[in-house]
Amino acid sequence: MSTFDGRYPYEAAVTAYGNGGFRFAEMSHKGSILCLPTGVFAWPPVDASALTLADFDRVFADLQPPCALLLGTGGTQMFMSADIERGFVSHGISLEPMSTGAAARTYNIMIAEKRRIGAALLAVA
Repeated sequence: MSTFDGRYPYEAAVTAYGNGGFRFAEMSHKGSILCLPTGVFAWPPVDASALTLADFDRVFADLQPPCALLLGTGGTQMFMSADIERGFVSHGISLEPMSTGAAARTYNIMIAEKRRIGAALLAVA
């Protein structure tokens, strides 16, 4: 297994999560990730309560509506601020917050079905 260097240029299923990171495409990464149709990217946020609209700039640049972003908020589901919700609405992207485990599982099913989807996954211990 190799180590992730910050960008994997293809859509990939998440094969494991926990211990502060993720596995996908026979690689491992410590920290949070963005899974988008344009690839998998290292994502700096660590706490759902500290997320801002700017944390989703790559999402808004890469996802084309109509589509959805699954937001893995850590060990438990956490809803986002009205500012973040409005930002997603203005970009025509549905935001679906849930625990990171639920988001990773749902993302895997949806990409297997060839759906237009993205996932922003906060690492969990």
